[in-house]
Amino acid sequence: MRDKILIVDDEPNILKSLAGPLTREGYEIETADSFAEAVGLNDGDFAVALLDVCLPDGDGVALLGQFAREFPDQIHVMMSGHSTISTAVKAVKLGAFDFLEKPLSLEKVLVTLENAIRFRKLREENKRLRQVAGKRYLLIGESEATKSIREQIKKAAESNARVFIKGESGTGKEVIARLIHAMSNRSTKPFVPVNCAAVPSELIESELFGHRKGAFTGATNSRIGRFEEADGGTLFLDEIGDMHLRAQAKLLRAIEEGEIERVGGGRIEVDTRIIAATNKNLEKMIADGEFREDLYFRINVYPIEIPPLRNRKDDIVPIANHFIEKICSEYGKKLVKLKKDAARELRKLDFPGNVRELRNLIERTLINNSFSDIDAASFSQTQNIAFKAGDTTRKLREATDDFERHYVTRVIRDAGGNMTEAAARLGIERSHLYKKMKALGIDKQAG
Repeated sequence: MRDKILIVDDEPNILKSLAGPLTREGYEIETADSFAEAVGLNDGDFAVALLDVCLPDGDGVALLGQFAREFPDQIHVMMSGHSTISTAVKAVKLGAFDFLEKPLSLEKVLVTLENAIRFRKLREENKRLRQVAGKRYLLIGESEATKSIREQIKKAAESNARVFIKGESGTGKEVIARLIHAMSNRSTKPFVPVNCAAVPSELIESELFGHRKGAFTGATNSRIGRFEEADGGTLFLDEIGDMHLRAQAKLLRAIEEGEIERVGGGRIEVDTRIIAATNKNLEKMIADGEFREDLYFRINVYPIEIPPLRNRKDDIVPIANHFIEKICSEYGKKLVKLKKDAARELRKLDFPGNVRELRNLIERTLINNSFSDIDAASFSQTQNIAFKAGDTTRKLREATDDFERHYVTRVIRDAGGNMTEAAARLGIERSHLYKKMKALGIDKQAG
């Protein structure tokens, strides 16, 4: 389909000199010689509108403002032979893509149109990618707390401020970080997660800032750090409370100066947005001298606190139904139902492991129940989990470990024994996967 161009100018010679050549270049051209005619013609279907500043019945800049409000996806280019700098500045502020001076150069017009259409297509693709990413990471729930968090995510995404997410383990801090990134203007750039608790303290600086060859024993090659990987995008520092003080100092300097220093030397400018998260009490850690107060103030520009699942009872059933749909799809099974008595039992649980524990319970139950409808009895048959408050912690922990052992082993097997691929499928760092395997007693030959 040909791109449609609207040309608005009161000079017949300009309309004629542009319409013919642009038509031959493959564009579909319509012309208007007044403000009123342009308003009547523009239905939002034009890719680009070329607008003269001076029109017989109105101001071309005012027309630009009207079109920009009514058709925000349309690209607008101004034309003028006797405009001032202040007019050009005003037009750009209203959203003009470019400002062409008369007499017009056909070559310049063609280049401007090509750039404008390319820009429009890139913007549309960015919008599509943000929508896709937004569907992949969802914040499920109807509690007032969750509705408030959704609003905070939206506000955070509209800014470039550093975000600090606080919540217990398993509440979904990374999901929120990914949603902020996906809805922001950085969405087409990398989102790079780093679990600070999973990286050994002696390697955290190299992990974040990179290193030069020979910088330390074992550094046989130079490598870029996670800051550089996330340049233009978002760096998610999960469990930042586990970062040691020396690394905190280098992180603070990187934030303040907008550049990083590789281990072994070499400074690089980066444009990286920081989203940090923790399940620890950083205020207490500051008082105990375990976390830098100045770094805390740098990362805590826009705070988001996620209440534990036990304080969001209205979210439990919607999240459970989401996991049932997702897991059934992953296993290639038909969708099963969560019966009312099962929903009532779920709401009685405190879920000390929060959303992560709820997912594990749902997946275990589906497997043990041969993917048939879930009732209250299904849960009690799953790893002998009791529903009485206060009685669940030990048995649930054992059941969780059993499930994780089974699930991690299966993922490693499905990944053909490739630990990097398995870690990616599990959504954790490779080093964290090895620690998890050791803790669960999984043999390295599990794949």
